[in-house]
Formats: sequence, structure tokens, C-alpha cells
Amino acid sequence: MALETLKGVNEIGGCAIKRIDWKRQVGSENYHIDVSDEANAITFYIQNGPIKENGVNGCQVDTVIEAAKVIIENLNKKFPCRENALAITKLDESLMWLRERTRNREKRGVEGTSKA
Repeated sequence: MALETLKGVNEIGGCAIKRIDWKRQVGSENYHIDVSDEANAITFYIQNGPIKENGVNGCQVDTVIEAAKVIIENLNKKFPCRENALAITKLDESLMWLRERTRNREKRGVEGTSKA
């Protein structure tokens, strides 16, 4: 569902997107993030459909933001600067707004469903 928003997108932040077909390895369904230290790569399996309707089958977009925050925090330990600190603050702010969205949807009884 969330990845449908990337249809027709060919680059993000100046990086070209390569579309590939692959299937998750059997037994890896409980892991939603793959990291390859050798390839210097990270793969996120994004939740496909509402959890109440499909169960947990991936991570939320929030997780991608949290991963970016962890990376910047660790880089900032090695190369501290004001810009990194500000970026971390803004990532925290975006996570706060996503949590607020979830709270609002919970109050309306639509969290975890396809309802607006």
C-alpha cells in the first residue's frame, strides 16, 4: 500500500531507482529489515496493507525515518556538527507527528484499517 506511492518515481534525492523482482526467503518473514555490511546496503520490507486486515508483514515508514536517525546519530558521534543535530531534531519531530496521526486514528477507531 505505502509503496504504491512510489509508482512512477524513478529517483529519490538524486539516486536512481532500480526496480527488481524478488521474493523473501522462506523463514525470514519475522525480519523486516535486511542489512548487508559487505554490500553496504539496507532493505526495508514495508507493511503491505493495514495490520488489522493483513497482520504485521513489514515495517512502517516510521521505521525508515528511525533508521535514518540512527545513521545520522552515529555519524554525528564521529563528525559532530550543528547541521547533524538539527537534522536529528527534525527527524524526531517527524516521528512525533506520525505518532500524533496514529493517536488521532486510534481515537476515531480507524487505526489499522483502510478507512480514512
